[in-house]
Amino acid sequence: MASWRGQAEAPVLVGCRRWLESLYQQHRSQAETAWADPATLEILDLPLPEAIAPGQPNAASGEASFTWLSAATELVQSGACSALVTAPIAKQFWHAAGHLYPGQTERLAELAGVPEASMLFTARSPQSGWRLNTLLATTHIPLTQVSRTLNAERVVQKLEVLRSFCERFNPKPVLAVAGLNPHAGEAGQLGGEEQLWLIPTLRAWQEQHPHCTLLGPLPPDTCWISAAQAWHHQGSHNAPDGYLALYHDQGLIPVKLLAFDQAVNTSLGLPFLRTSPDHGTGFDIAGLGIARAASMEAAISAALELS
Repeated sequence: MASWRGQAEAPVLVGCRRWLESLYQQHRSQAETAWADPATLEILDLPLPEAIAPGQPNAASGEASFTWLSAATELVQSGACSALVTAPIAKQFWHAAGHLYPGQTERLAELAGVPEASMLFTARSPQSGWRLNTLLATTHIPLTQVSRTLNAERVVQKLEVLRSFCERFNPKPVLAVAGLNPHAGEAGQLGGEEQLWLIPTLRAWQEQHPHCTLLGPLPPDTCWISAAQAWHHQGSHNAPDGYLALYHDQGLIPVKLLAFDQAVNTSLGLPFLRTSPDHGTGFDIAGLGIARAASMEAAISAALELS
């Protein structure tokens, strides 16, 4: 985990110094990779409770990552740092350590004293410079619970979060909302949620926000086609400034197909900025020195830019 002091200062790393030094000694001779010497870094040293082999996580490593996240959050909440950048975790080992959270976002919301934080994935295309922004209306819940969790109040709340974020870049944003059902319900033939409450909710929200343009509900299988065109090609396009996906995989499949190494998970609704890579752990390559750092670099850059 890393907490960021601000534009002019280096980050504070939160973790085990002994572990970082061991990896540095093991890999610093690799000519193709520039390794930072832990001796030059500011580290809040919270040692691992026991020796852990790379790629072999257990309850002890789960406890350590939980502790590191909590300590890094405290640095930001105290004002010592201005943003939080988190590394991926394996939720099952948090659970093995007795911390039964669906993910880091839920723990951060608890530490911040807010009912819920929103997950927005943002990425800037290296080809065109266009920024992809996708917010999830629901996050880490089983698919069977999605339709029971979604309602007009939740969609309005998430639209407000998405609008506020996109207005950082465009004062009159265009927002697209994906439908829940195939073909966005096909006029009620393939599911009733769109006709019963989603379409009326979107119409009412549009009336209250005339400076925005709201599209949808759009068929989910074509909703992100304009994003792909804007991502890959410079010049004019009609891609929205932000997309609202109604469930986890609906939003993250297109994001990761387009921007796996550039996308950054940004937690909105917290009293501090938090970013993280868009991918999970890679225990199969842990300790080998071959992991790509592009998404973590993007998360750090986004923390600097957005804070």
